[in-house]
Amino acid sequence: ASYPPIYKRSVGEAAHFAACQHKIAQVKLAARRVHCVSDLSSRTPGQARLGMEFFCGSSHVDLGVKICKRLGIDPSPIKSGFGGVGDDSESTCKETHVEIGRSVRGRRVFLLQTGSQDVNNGIMELLIMAYACKTACAQQIVAVIPYLPYSKQSKMRKRGSIPAKLIAQLMAKAGVSHMVTMDLHTKEIQGFFDFPVDNLRSSPFIIKYIQEIPNYQNAVIVARRPESTKRASSLAERLKLNIAVIHIDQSKEADIDREDGRCSPPLYSFDEEGGTPGRRNTRRSRAMSESTALVGQGDQVDELRGIKLVGDVSGRIAIIMDDSIDEVDSLIRIADVLHIRGASRIYAVATHGIFVGRAVEQIQESVIDEVVVTNTVPQEDFTKECSKIKTIDISPLLSEAVRRIHNGESMSYLFRNISLCD
Repeated sequence: ASYPPIYKRSVGEAAHFAACQHKIAQVKLAARRVHCVSDLSSRTPGQARLGMEFFCGSSHVDLGVKICKRLGIDPSPIKSGFGGVGDDSESTCKETHVEIGRSVRGRRVFLLQTGSQDVNNGIMELLIMAYACKTACAQQIVAVIPYLPYSKQSKMRKRGSIPAKLIAQLMAKAGVSHMVTMDLHTKEIQGFFDFPVDNLRSSPFIIKYIQEIPNYQNAVIVARRPESTKRASSLAERLKLNIAVIHIDQSKEADIDREDGRCSPPLYSFDEEGGTPGRRNTRRSRAMSESTALVGQGDQVDELRGIKLVGDVSGRIAIIMDDSIDEVDSLIRIADVLHIRGASRIYAVATHGIFVGRAVEQIQESVIDEVVVTNTVPQEDFTKECSKIKTIDISPLLSEAVRRIHNGESMSYLFRNISLCD
């Protein structure tokens, strides 16, 4: 072998030179492997889909079909149901069973499941689907959950628990490594998960729908509760509309908590000797004080119904904003107050429409003109029973999110023109 003159001085230096050349060759080989992996990740969308499987759970098959149609693929075969398995197929047992109909080894798997009225079976089906893909050696499992169940139970209340944290732990244990959802009840829920969470926003679709309302420039965005004022203000600012705030008196509930001794820390702290009330310690009491401070100076107050309206809706279109609609008793009371205060038309707009109990029938009989929700939850049965319920299709947003995740592209494009308060 021929070495440079500097390496002919000793045998030890020649050996060192050979070792350096070997290390350089190893680095080049590793770089070549990384380059090959980057070539695989930079395939065209048609080629990238060869490594993707999209399974639809039983909770929202229609939405899964729409997403797959926009992606240009067919839903992957899967069998799921409730009952016996194998030799006990005729059994009346209500256990959930799932059977993946295609090999997922080394593939990126997307599982679509959403919260519905049969929420507990839906969650169990999602966990079994994820675990089946995990044991079948899937490369990555992405859960697409437009409406995350138990998202409202994200705080400790009285002697309860935090089920949202439990759901996050169960999903991680089942093998989920990424989640795509939409309009979480509180953004802090993302901290419960040990894997990345993409919390998409439906506000661009809602704004587009509001702009199609005749004479929408004369509308007022109504925050259903003081806690949702920031989101309502964000929408009102983008639409260049005024805002009103609804406050429902919860003093009776606070009194029950105080008497029962389950409110920790207490709403008020008293000095045993002097009996002087201390400062309020709970978030609820602060929200009540802030909203009460806004009332006055001509604000309309409905003392009989315990509802306080901060703002003017006389002769205007009232648009009640919320993240979800399940029970509609309080919503109908708010609509009645807005109607008494002179609102010309009343809309209720939310991302998720669950509509439990007699909600659909109550909406049909109420003074509300339209209830607008997205199809994060199946709405076909609701729209047939009630002509006032309108649906916004969000499959374009979810399909684009799936495409970007699979191709390794940035998700920031889906959050453009969206404020932090959304």
